[in-house]
Amino acid sequence: MAPSKIDFDNFPKGPELGEMSDETITENTILVNSQHKNMRLLFVLNTLVQHLHDFAREVRLTTEEWEQGIQFLTDCGHITTDIRQEFVLLSDILGFSVLVDGISHPKPDNATSGTLLGPFHTHDAEEKEHGESIVSEGKGETLLIEGKLTDTNGDPIAGASIDLWHCDKDGFYDTQYENREKADLRGIVKTAEDGSFVIKATKPVPYPIPSDGPVGKLLKLINRHPYRPAHIHFIITKPGYDRLITALYEKGDPFEKSDAVFGVKSKLLYTLDKVGEANAKKYNMDPNDWHLHWDFTIITEKESVDLVRAKNGQALSNDKYNLVLNDNGLPEPAPLD
Repeated sequence: MAPSKIDFDNFPKGPELGEMSDETITENTILVNSQHKNMRLLFVLNTLVQHLHDFAREVRLTTEEWEQGIQFLTDCGHITTDIRQEFVLLSDILGFSVLVDGISHPKPDNATSGTLLGPFHTHDAEEKEHGESIVSEGKGETLLIEGKLTDTNGDPIAGASIDLWHCDKDGFYDTQYENREKADLRGIVKTAEDGSFVIKATKPVPYPIPSDGPVGKLLKLINRHPYRPAHIHFIITKPGYDRLITALYEKGDPFEKSDAVFGVKSKLLYTLDKVGEANAKKYNMDPNDWHLHWDFTIITEKESVDLVRAKNGQALSNDKYNLVLNDNGLPEPAPLD
């Protein structure tokens, strides 16, 4: 196909760029990227360019290293599918996922802490009734999970969705099996009027994050282990409340202090006990099956917005760029008079 003819009379020519050099390329790039009025995008993109260029200057990046970086990102793209996200995994092992969650969703001391999502969440989990199992047969030692969901005043929250998922006894998620036909080891349960929930799962085990891709090769190259402690993922949602992405980790796990993706927080550590006779009879289980009781506390959207605005306002106290907070409480350049 022949290239279309350029209408020079109506073509946006943009600003006139200065001479190109190592010293001026950043200024020129920011100049040409600033031809719009989306102030938040302008701030994010131009700050990224500034830091990216400064990084290259600081480490004196070579062409060969740049090519290796491009190939690494290309490989991440090639291995990514709708049920495997290598870029999320890369973000995780760099500590970036936990950092962004902490900035975007800060929590008061009386609310459940958030942590990273991880690369294995899917959107095909089935909704389960209280006491049902999210796991098919033979996937591990049975675990009963129960608790309550409340707000920061201690009032129960009914009708919230608790989306949970975890690995099997061999350390694999259902999405890691080629013969996967439907969701397994994952499910959604709604909280009752008193905020309670109860669901059957299996006892998770420590496991290595996928090491057959570029992220795994990177960990091996820099002599880092790929293991995560035993844990269970949760996403809790209800209209009017800030979405909670979190996970619970087994206290005393061999990798509790060296999680490959930095997800463990002391407030998220659990200890298992046994189901006991009463629960075993109630839920048709063995008294020696495992039991986990955990109460979650989430905050409202307004509480979240107010907290984000307060945190971001504190971050701007040492601002040197003349930034203001926009309507969403996010920093951006102050409008020019």
